[in-house]
Amino acid sequence: MADRAAIEAALGAPVSRLAPLHGGDLSEVARVSLADGATVVAKTGPLVAQEARMLEVIAAAGAPCPRVIAVAGDVLILEHLHEARPGAAGWRALGEALARLHAAEGESYGWSEDYAFGSATLPNAPTQDWPAFWAERRLLAWPETLPGDIAARVERLSGRLADLLPRTPPPALLHGDLWAGNVLFTTEGAALIDPACYHGHGEVDLAMLHLFGRPPPQLLEGYGTPEPGWEDRRALYQLWPALVHLRLFGGGYRGMVGGCLRALGA
Repeated sequence: MADRAAIEAALGAPVSRLAPLHGGDLSEVARVSLADGATVVAKTGPLVAQEARMLEVIAAAGAPCPRVIAVAGDVLILEHLHEARPGAAGWRALGEALARLHAAEGESYGWSEDYAFGSATLPNAPTQDWPAFWAERRLLAWPETLPGDIAARVERLSGRLADLLPRTPPPALLHGDLWAGNVLFTTEGAALIDPACYHGHGEVDLAMLHLFGRPPPQLLEGYGTPEPGWEDRRALYQLWPALVHLRLFGGGYRGMVGGCLRALGA
C-alpha cells in the first residue's frame, strides 16, 4: 500500500482513507480519500516522474488521460476518473482518442529518455530508421535474458525487418503499452493510463490492443482505416510485449512468444 505520509506530503493535505486499486504487477496504486471529501489516485514507483511527463504529452496531444496533480519522489498523484462499463460508444471514443494521439508526430523514432517495465528496460535512443529501432531498441534489447532458442529465432527474424516493416512510417506518438487494462472507460469516453510513450509506427498500439482480446469494430470506426497489411504486421508488433511478459513472468508466456514467431515464419 502506498505510504500515507508520502501522499500527504505530495498533496499538502491530510488523507482520510486509502484503498488499493488494480495497477498491474509493477506498481502500487491506491484511491485516496482526502479529509475535504475530494478523491485522487496515488501511484508509487521509481519512474513516476517519467510517467507524469508522458501523461502531460498525451494530454497536450488532445487524448484523454488523468490530469497530473503532483509528483514528489516516488509518488505520483493523479486525477480520479470514474470507471464505467465499456460499450460501443466507449470503444469508438477510444479509437478517436488514439487517432488524436497518433497524429502528434515526432521528428524521429524513440523518446527523450529510456523507460522500463520492472527489470525489462526499454531503450529509446532515437533513430531515423523504423525497422532498425524495432530491432535494436525492442526485439534485441536484452537477448541474453531470453531462452537461447528463442533468442536465436528473434535474432534471425530481426535481420529480416527491413523487408517486413515500412522504413519511415509517420513517427506517431504511441501509448506504448496499450492493452485493454491500460484503458479506463468512463461515462465520457475512454482515458489512457499507465503509458510507456515513444514515437513509432501507430500500428504498435493497435497490435497491443489485439494481444489479449479482440476489440469490437467500433474501435476502428473511431480510429479510421489502418494501412494496408496492418494485420500481417500485427504478430511482429505483438512479439515485443510477448517477450516482455516472458522475461518478467516466466515460461507461461513461452507459447505466446512461439505463436508470434511461427506466424512470422521464424
